[in-house]
Amino acid sequence: MAKTQQKKEQKSQSTKGSDKIIGVTVPAVVEELIGRTGFRGEITQVKCLVQDGKDKGRSMRRNVKGPIRVGDFLMLRETEIEARRIKSKVSKGAYT
Repeated sequence: MAKTQQKKEQKSQSTKGSDKIIGVTVPAVVEELIGRTGFRGEITQVKCLVQDGKDKGRSMRRNVKGPIRVGDFLMLRETEIEARRIKSKVSKGAYT
């Protein structure tokens, strides 16, 4: 007896990363560079001020990957979670 094969449903074609961003993004401006973190020092911890949304005016710590400087704007997906403080004064992998 031969079994009939059913056609697989094709996924809807979407651009890469378009379905990753869900919800509203909130702008925040970088106030201060706190330090470097990560295994090789590739992550920068910054203090930023939320500009809009329900947490408007809140200052919080965030971890940022890539080049960043004071005055840059970040688009935050959420504002409830804050990054942990960097424990040691000397960061791993960072040249000071």
